[in-house]
Amino acid sequence: MKKKIISVFLICAVLTLPARAHDLFLKPDNFFAKVNGKVSISVFNGTFQSSEGAVSFARLTDVSVVAPSGTRANPKEADFTKNETTAFLNLVPAEAGNYVVGLSTMWRENGLAAKEFNEYLVAEGIPGVLENRKRDKELEKDARYRYSKYVKTIFQAGDKQTDSYKTVLGYAVELVPQANPYKLKKGSTIEILCLKDGKPLVGQTVLTGRESGGKLAFEKSIRSDAKGIIKIKLDGAGKWYAKFINMVKIDDPKLNYESKWATLTFEIK
Repeated sequence: MKKKIISVFLICAVLTLPARAHDLFLKPDNFFAKVNGKVSISVFNGTFQSSEGAVSFARLTDVSVVAPSGTRANPKEADFTKNETTAFLNLVPAEAGNYVVGLSTMWRENGLAAKEFNEYLVAEGIPGVLENRKRDKELEKDARYRYSKYVKTIFQAGDKQTDSYKTVLGYAVELVPQANPYKLKKGSTIEILCLKDGKPLVGQTVLTGRESGGKLAFEKSIRSDAKGIIKIKLDGAGKWYAKFINMVKIDDPKLNYESKWATLTFEIK
């Protein structure tokens, strides 16, 4: 019976995609950059392929760039440009190797009617909360929640690969590859560690996808194991992403839930 109920929600979610919240991704114009060449990193506030609104610098709580040597810099507002839909972080990599770029956002709040919230949980890969709502007979209860986002990208400058790819930025939630993506090829498997407050996140649902030739492959769902690890079969070349929303119930008179979003992007040749 549970599977039937969740399947009904899934159908509804597909039919009501506009109700989905915006994902946040960092997407360099070139994941394989030139040393001392300009790199423009799009801050996509929408989907992996398009942005529906430029994120303001005032909304950010951190912007970090970790160089191949391990040096961490914090770009300023002057390093950002934007148009009507997209913000861009502009960098000039001075070292050969792998760069880790991350940013985090302030809290925001949102509310959804019960039906929309249930559909949202399916569409965004948050089955645990839906199961708990069913268990607690709360499927008809409206929800209000707060959310913040923590996003990363890894790109390579020049032909060198470095260990900087595994840098932990210390965000509230984070995805950390356990192997250098730029040493891997199509057909390889990459392990990625899911963290929350610096600790392995067990049983977290993670959605993964790939863009190649301007088209998106079908999104897949994976759960982290007892060590907080997911394993992604890199079944094609292209620009890859992994993302999750960790949502928990909270004791607050004005809010029901708190969600923390994490995304990671990289490219496989």
